[in-house]
Amino acid sequence: LQKNKFESLHKVSFMTSHMKSLKYLDMSSNLLRHDGADMQCPWAESLTELDLSSNQLADAVFECLPVNIKKLSLRNNQISNVPRGMVELKSLEELNLASNRLADLPGCGGFASLQFLNIEMNSILTPSADFFQSCPRVRELQAGHNPFKCSCELQAFIRLERQSGGKLAGWPAAYACEYPEGLRGTELKDFHLSLLACNTTLLLVTALLLTLVLVAAVAFLCIYLDVPWYVRMTWQWTQTKRRAWHSPPGGQGAVLQFHAFISYSERDSLWVKNELIPNLEKGEGCIQLCQHERNFIPGKSIVENIINCIEKSYKSIFVLSPNFVQSEWCHYELYFAHHKLFSENSNSLILILLEPIPPYLIPARYHKLKALMAKRTYLEWPKERSKRALFWANLRAAISINLP
Repeated sequence: LQKNKFESLHKVSFMTSHMKSLKYLDMSSNLLRHDGADMQCPWAESLTELDLSSNQLADAVFECLPVNIKKLSLRNNQISNVPRGMVELKSLEELNLASNRLADLPGCGGFASLQFLNIEMNSILTPSADFFQSCPRVRELQAGHNPFKCSCELQAFIRLERQSGGKLAGWPAAYACEYPEGLRGTELKDFHLSLLACNTTLLLVTALLLTLVLVAAVAFLCIYLDVPWYVRMTWQWTQTKRRAWHSPPGGQGAVLQFHAFISYSERDSLWVKNELIPNLEKGEGCIQLCQHERNFIPGKSIVENIINCIEKSYKSIFVLSPNFVQSEWCHYELYFAHHKLFSENSNSLILILLEPIPPYLIPARYHKLKALMAKRTYLEWPKERSKRALFWANLRAAISINLP
């Protein structure tokens, strides 16, 4: 009865109800509909094969099917879902749902004996990977020519093909990516994504571990290179500069007032007071030295006083000894003097080696001191008295300048 104008599936079922020997019925290419309003469809009990393809049937058709049907074709209709809780078709062995609107593979809750399923040319993007678990009797599944979306979710379905042992009909030619655009036409067998890309938990754990390693590495480098100390000192230097820029007009500013600023450890103060200061400030040529005990301005911070003294001094004299490298304030003074050296491209540092410094005594934060001692010539305090006159003459020559 194909290619006629039948419209009501319920009326067709009622028409067959008294046909005791009817086994095969072809109602394809009609105008059949079923809205689900009728309670039951009294099909002939002998009917085992029914073709309802190319009609206008929707999801409600599953409420109006012969109970004893074995082979059913619903090809080219408007079915978008196989509803749960429908009448069970326990004898159904072959089901054709090609060219419909299904978005996923149907389960076999109502098809206990299903062996062949055709679901080609539907709207399936990512088929369920547990199909063969829910349908253990299915021997062949035709699911090709669907608009597959090649993503992580599809990986499980591709693995399913390997595990199914050839149950996917038309593999691999009929199974190709439709989305995304860059993978269109790629066969599913050639589509692969890494485990890391598809496992969100693994990706998060890996990203977290890498972040922790990076943070730990940065923290170690910061501690090893004493970065927080340098950041703090740079901030202090910037703040002092800013205050100097905003100081009232008529201030002394950065005009040179001293021949040299002296940086030394408090443990070496006796040598500075008994040897260095008397020999430089007395005698020929009046040399003015900036010493923290007498020239720091009360009320200002120590760091600000250090910066001001270094900037108002022609040279900076550093008295190096094992005591020097153990002094926190000496390190501040060396840092700011070194900063001035590079910012003004000047030659303002004078290193006096009062006592030899073993390399292992110099902390990691004194890498600038190591570099200076390796590249710059320093004056070594002679133990013999006969050589000290030459030492003072060289030191005076290094800081000789006419101050304004």
